[in-house]
Amino acid sequence: DEADLIEIAAQRKKRAFKKFTYRGVDLDKLLDLNHEELMELVNARARRRFSRGLKRKPMALIKRLRKAKQEAKPLERPRGIKTHLRNMIIVPEMIGSVVGVYNGKAFNG
Repeated sequence: DEADLIEIAAQRKKRAFKKFTYRGVDLDKLLDLNHEELMELVNARARRRFSRGLKRKPMALIKRLRKAKQEAKPLERPRGIKTHLRNMIIVPEMIGSVVGVYNGKAFNG
């Protein structure tokens, strides 16, 4: 009994991941927020950018990230997506994706 309890505690300790929050809101709740609720959380620069609308290239990046995440098997990292969009605002939908951002010489990520 005691050995089992110690083993279970060790497994829980191994699986302890960092709890992601943004301005006091947990990741699960962030993913459930609609566009307007998310805009209330972000800073003025991000609100202005989103109010002017996302153009073709940022939308294409989000679409490619969605596709890579769908193609990945459960409990596996999705393949990395390369981009030149250094000024892209990170939205909750992008969390869990792998993005390689070009710095002028190589794709980091």
